[in-house]
Amino acid sequence: MSVQKSWAELQKMHRACTIVVDTLGVLAAAAQPGVTTKELDKIALDEIRKAGAKPAFLGYRGYPATLCISVNEEVVHGIPGSRKLKQGDIVGLDLGCIVDGFYGDAARTVAVGEASPEARRLLQVTEDSLKAGIAQCWPGKRVGDIGHAVQNLAEAGGYSVVREFVGHGIGTSLHEEPQVPNYGPPGRRERLVAGMCLAIEPMVNVGGPEVRVLDDDWTAVTADGSLSAHFELSIAVTEHGPWILSEPYPFAQGRESHA
Repeated sequence: MSVQKSWAELQKMHRACTIVVDTLGVLAAAAQPGVTTKELDKIALDEIRKAGAKPAFLGYRGYPATLCISVNEEVVHGIPGSRKLKQGDIVGLDLGCIVDGFYGDAARTVAVGEASPEARRLLQVTEDSLKAGIAQCWPGKRVGDIGHAVQNLAEAGGYSVVREFVGHGIGTSLHEEPQVPNYGPPGRRERLVAGMCLAIEPMVNVGGPEVRVLDDDWTAVTADGSLSAHFELSIAVTEHGPWILSEPYPFAQGRESHA
């Protein structure tokens, strides 16, 4: 079961999540034609260390890099290397860091140069599906309400949601309970309570939902070769509604009573 976080603990997570999202902004600007994915990985490591944090992914279950970089039909967990980005690519950037023992985790997918209208629409719908999931993060709601909201919005856009990979609780571990699928019926699974922290991360495909993992044992790609996008934010459930942990505390009241 998810561990409820105190206000002091949420402050550490806020710091970690802010570093991650700020670094993703730097990476998005750097994702230009001709840049290698390995160069982006070095930028990510340098930014995290400069902020006084530790990379969360480097060495995690043997993962060899700071950043997961997934290009075009790659869904998640792409390993940085010598690949050069090209005009029109879409690039999923997934990053985590640790501050005082607490984790932050976020992802966004960006266009390299001018993307196609199809690619731009996929990015917008995927980001909107994340926002729809976040909007369900109130005490008394259930994890299934999050997945239902994500799935509804993505499928209404004509897309499919990946089922093999899901969101998760987050805190003193990168992956805590509960799992947070991006699909399923509402009103099911764990009940949300104040102080619970979740990483919500829709992965949305232009084609079917099926994925396969490449021979590197990490990189997941769409089975049909269609484009895929990935957006993620870490959220705290509070009495006053969802708090996106990479943003300032949004409520005027209740800082001590939320958890």
